[in-house]
Parts: sequence; structure tokens; C-alpha cells
Amino acid sequence: MPINFDSTPNRRDPNVKNKWTWYPNDVLPMWVADMDFPAPKPILDELHKVVNQGVLGYEMPSQSLQETVAKRMDRLYRWKVQPDSVVAVTGIVSGFNVAARAFGSKKKGILVQPPVYNEFHEVKNNVGISQVNAPLVKRVDGNILSYEIDWDVFKKQVKKAGIFLLCNPHNPLGIIFSRKDLLQMAKICIENNVLIVSDEIHSELLLDDHTFTPMSKLSSEIAQHTITLIAPSKTFNVAGLFCGFAIIPNEKLRLRYDKEVNQLRLHVSSLGLHAARIAYSGQCDGWLKELRRYLTGNRDFLVNYVTEYMPGVRTTIPDATYLAWLDFTELKLKKSPFDFFMQKAKVAVSDGKIFGAGGEGHVRLNFGTSRKILKQGLDRMCKSLY
Repeated sequence: MPINFDSTPNRRDPNVKNKWTWYPNDVLPMWVADMDFPAPKPILDELHKVVNQGVLGYEMPSQSLQETVAKRMDRLYRWKVQPDSVVAVTGIVSGFNVAARAFGSKKKGILVQPPVYNEFHEVKNNVGISQVNAPLVKRVDGNILSYEIDWDVFKKQVKKAGIFLLCNPHNPLGIIFSRKDLLQMAKICIENNVLIVSDEIHSELLLDDHTFTPMSKLSSEIAQHTITLIAPSKTFNVAGLFCGFAIIPNEKLRLRYDKEVNQLRLHVSSLGLHAARIAYSGQCDGWLKELRRYLTGNRDFLVNYVTEYMPGVRTTIPDATYLAWLDFTELKLKKSPFDFFMQKAKVAVSDGKIFGAGGEGHVRLNFGTSRKILKQGLDRMCKSLY
């Protein structure tokens, strides 16, 4: 039965702070990265079952859940993961902060590729190690943006780092790095004894017919130097349940990582564990197929809208995620685009500057919503500009 993604629930609950209540009621929220769609029915049914049972006590990750995660990696990518390599974490952000605490040092920094996920930029403050930037290079073709790796810069900067924090698929640019690029990044990191921490949270949110390969799947050698972070949270819209997984084939790395998780008492919620089990069991894959189709349509609608109605504005064409990256630098707005659209259009987007170098004059826009709401937001933005 087709899923009606054109219908979204009312999330303006005055008793909680969420995407829809963070700003005043006249502001249309297109910022934080969660979708406006209900989670898949099998997950909701499982959560109802748990709540109706009545006891919301302590629960710990089970061997069965580890096996479920491992089987999904095999089913999706033919990546053979040992269940014992799977460590439950409270989310991707805590996952890479744990890695930085466990393996970082003040002598060697953490390498990132800005403009990149804003939480990457908080690691240096959270852990007290330096940040090393290897900015991606922007290319412009008409009003379409694309980004690529500057290999000379990457090779130079990696020598200053002990950890490489990779975002693939990339947030906010929507890039799925090619096998060739992944192999080259891994080769350089291994040669320089740099640990790879790969944030792959958006790996199942693929648009068009794009495919994805985990960094650790490329070779057994790379897997021994990589911590892979995944979660059902973005794909199945259960981010508020705070459950993710670190896949660490290297036993020495895994024991050290797991020790840090335990010392910090990062216990995953019981409802998050239940939701993850159902999400990764395959019961929601039909829903996910429909979601990908709808998000691809939203992506195409946004790109066509910007091309036709917003001269001087540039946009990415993301291969994955539900996030677009818009460039307003040519318009020379007197205020940042974030402030401009908040005040003039009553639309909340994510300010490009929080994503680091190269983000000024840009915004990240969340198109994980109904086509009607997406059009409404773009119409408001367009009207405020021209």
C-alpha cells in the first residue's frame, strides 16, 4: 500500500521544544535534520507494544540486536561484520565524540572537510584537541554547485591529525564519495597512522538510483583502521530515541572504545533499542523505498524551482540525504541568509557559517517534508528576495 508522504502530522505541541516549536508560530521550520513524516508503522507498532506492556525498565543491547545490525550490513552491502564488532551508542554525535576522547591527543588534531556537519566543529571544544581543516573545493556550473577533494591540501593536513572524521554521505553537501576517492583517502590516512571515523548515518537515504559502499567494506586493511558509525535515526525518522551503533572490526580499538562508552555511562534507551531492531530487520524496507522516491521528487522540485525562479541563487543536487545546500553569495545580501530569511520570509533554515569554512553566505535547507510545505517555504524565500 503506497505511503502518503503528502500528509504530515501537526507537531506544534506547546509543551515541548522541537523543530516546529523552536521558533515563533509564524516561522516555517526547514532547519534541523529530522523529517516531518511519521516513523514506519512496524516501528510504531513495536513501540506501542512495549508501552502497552507497561514496564519501562532498564534494557541493554542484546546479542540478537548485534546480529540484526550485522545481517543488515551483509544484506545491503555484502559487508561481513562480526556481531561482536557492533557497539551500541546513544547516537552518531556521541559516537564520534567518544572516538575523539578514546583516540585523540593534544599532539595530533582531528581532520574534517568543511563545510561539514556543525557537530564536527564542536569536537575540538568537547574533547580539547585541535581541529585540522581540509576544505572541499567548490565548483560552479551555472546555478549548480558541486564540491571535490583538494588532494594536495588533504595530504598536507592529514600529517597534523590523529583522527580523520569523514562524513559520507556528506552533510550538508549530499555527496556520496566515490570508491576511488574513499580508497585514496584511506590510503593516505593509513600511511600517516591516522584513524578513520566514518559517519555514515545518511547511508540509506539514497536518491535516484545511487548506491553506497561503507568505507570499511573496501578492504580488510581499511576496516582495521576504521570506526563506522550508523543509526536508524535519520533513515526511519526516530532521532529522538537516541540509538546508534559503532562498528569496529579491530578488537584492540573496539575494547578501548567500549571502555570509554562504559566510563561515560552512555546507556541507550530501551525504546531506541526496540526501534533499531525493527528498523534493521527489513520490516520497514518497503516504506523506505517509497520515502526515497518521494525525497528524490522533493530534491528535483527544489532544484527546478531554484533554477527557474531564483536567479543568482545556486544549489547542490544531493545524491543522498534530504538536505540541500544553497549559495546566496552572488546576491550580496546585507544580512546573513539565515537572518534575512528569518526576518523577511519567516523561514528558518540552518545558517551556513555553522558548517565551517566556506559556509558563509550559504544555508542548509531540509526538504524532508511534504511537497506542499516545501513549496510554501520556497515561495516565501523567493518572494522575499525579488
